[in-house]
Amino acid sequence: MAGIPITLDRYKTMIGDEVGVSDWIVVDQPRIDGFADTTLDDQFIHVDPIRAQSSPFGGTIAHGFLLLSLLSRMSFDALPPLEGAQMDINYGFNNIRFLAPVPAGKRVRGRFTLRDVALKGAGSSICTYDVSVEIEGMEKPALAAQWLILSVLA
Repeated sequence: MAGIPITLDRYKTMIGDEVGVSDWIVVDQPRIDGFADTTLDDQFIHVDPIRAQSSPFGGTIAHGFLLLSLLSRMSFDALPPLEGAQMDINYGFNNIRFLAPVPAGKRVRGRFTLRDVALKGAGSSICTYDVSVEIEGMEKPALAAQWLILSVLA
């Protein structure tokens, strides 16, 4: 996680603010191919550069779920850690939209805006983030989602 840990009370004052932007990540063909191997999703628009040239995308594109899975790495780069958190756990999504394809070779990064902070029983909290994944040099984001992260507090 990025930065100096902040208290839960301080985090609550940041609701509505952009709280972090991740580093850029290259989504190259080897990364796309590795994801296809792991998920068994070998649709030609992802793994066959020759055939994908004749698709509406003009070349291979990243899987939407590959981009979604990169949110974890992006959050480590971008989000300030919560003071006293022993661990953070992906708690799920309220919504996800895949808005634009990411051509192989492009760089992406995540932008995180804090939507809500809620206690979940004693010893944990849930932070809800509006997150978008930008594609370098393009106006439309690759995806927009509302992501919930559970922090287990000490």
